[in-house]
Amino acid sequence: MSSINGGGSGEEESEVHVLAVDDSSVDRAIVAHLLRSSKYRVTTADSGKRALELLGLESSELKEIPVVIMSSDNVPKRISRCLEEGAEDFLLKPLRPSDVARLCGRILR
Repeated sequence: MSSINGGGSGEEESEVHVLAVDDSSVDRAIVAHLLRSSKYRVTTADSGKRALELLGLESSELKEIPVVIMSSDNVPKRISRCLEEGAEDFLLKPLRPSDVARLCGRILR
């Protein structure tokens, strides 16, 4: 999941736009629903490749986008490696509304 601040003009508060990427259509729908219910604008993609196409970014530009890994694999070594490689957070599925609230409050400060 990555966040992109939408362009706002003047006094308008910029809308947070989240790109949710998951290969499972069910999980994408759940994540999108949770984020939309938290008042975020959401775009979904079914693969990392499609996400990069949507973003239109080169790999050097990706460092600016916060990345959150979501997985049902509770493997401590994998979680540690993701965090060491630069992920902002690692969330275990199934995702709960409290996960979204905690994450958004932490990353979007």
